Amino acid sequence: MTDLQIDDFYKDCAAGLLQLYQAFPRRIALYVEDLIGPSEPDEFGLPSKRHESCLGALLWLADEGYLRFDSSIRFEALDQAVLTEKGFLRLSRSLSAARANPPDLPPSILRVRASLAQQLREALRSADSERLARLARLVFESESDATGDIV
Repeated sequence: MTDLQIDDFYKDCAAGLLQLYQAFPRRIALYVEDLIGPSEPDEFGLPSKRHESCLGALLWLADEGYLRFDSSIRFEALDQAVLTEKGFLRLSRSLSAARANPPDLPPSILRVRASLAQQLREALRSADSERLARLARLVFESESDATGDIV
């Protein structure tokens, strides 16, 4: 038995955090549909399991201190969402394995390319679920927990 919902969890967390990172420090409405695409409600008008899982991942991120929001917009979005300091620092963290870049690039470009946010973005874009899982777990590790970046 595979735990596909965990792969979806990592993908939802990464997509939500990256959307907030792109807007940081502005507060935004973080819509589930923007992260997973449209999904049809069930015969009773309730959100699909996939939709509920994505919203659950976002709420978990808030409970764990990676983001905060003012209120929810029905089952559709988190309103006035923003990264916390913890979320921002984790995403802007530089990964040592990603620093092997051409030396002729400016330091600011090298810093961005080595950031956990950029690495997550690339893993999402390439649909590399194993790399995405490893990177997402790095988001959830504190600096003191990380014995070495593995990408």
